[in-house]
Amino acid sequence: MSASASGAAVGRRIGIGLMYGLWKPRVLGAWRVPVAGPVIMAVNHAHNLDGPMLMGTAPRPVHFLIKKEAFVGPLDPFLRGIGQLKVDRAGTDRTAITGALDVLAAGGVLGIFPEGSRGEGDFASLRAGLAYFAVRSGAPIVPVAVLGSAEERGRAIPALPPLRSRVDVVFGDAFQAGDGSGRRTRTALDEATVRIQGHLAAHLADAKRLTGR
Repeated sequence: MSASASGAAVGRRIGIGLMYGLWKPRVLGAWRVPVAGPVIMAVNHAHNLDGPMLMGTAPRPVHFLIKKEAFVGPLDPFLRGIGQLKVDRAGTDRTAITGALDVLAAGGVLGIFPEGSRGEGDFASLRAGLAYFAVRSGAPIVPVAVLGSAEERGRAIPALPPLRSRVDVVFGDAFQAGDGSGRRTRTALDEATVRIQGHLAAHLADAKRLTGR
């Protein structure tokens, strides 16, 4: 296991302790995540807690692509140490791209917020990065809906959901983004992005019906 992989395993253990200690995660469909091999988890992003929540509830360690602005002060060595990847969203960050592809080439799990930044969490606006990683690596995408993280504000810490409140994490069926041709042209990536958006939106709607959120 590489240093990055072992770091992500440590991060998962930390996440399990924190998320289950502070909130009440309800995990649905974790069996849908392939037990081995490269996987991309595409996560809706309505709250800053969504990434740590997935790290603590996913059945495998996750390497997230995280905006470079989060790597400040003591968080920088900590996030690096638990196998997370820093990305500069201002342009094409080739170091981050290489790091993400290396995770997949090693059979690891890459976590991506395909909307690019925190927002409504409805997958309405997807960036092409997810399609590129999926088509380039051939890794299946598992859609993940984190629901309940942004519904209420806690009294003790307003920036976080109320302590011991329920947060639902719903894993969907794995799917391939590409059309099977292996093409990586702009047209092929655009088509893959549309295909991905349909899958993610459908999963989010299913997750909301399933959980009553």
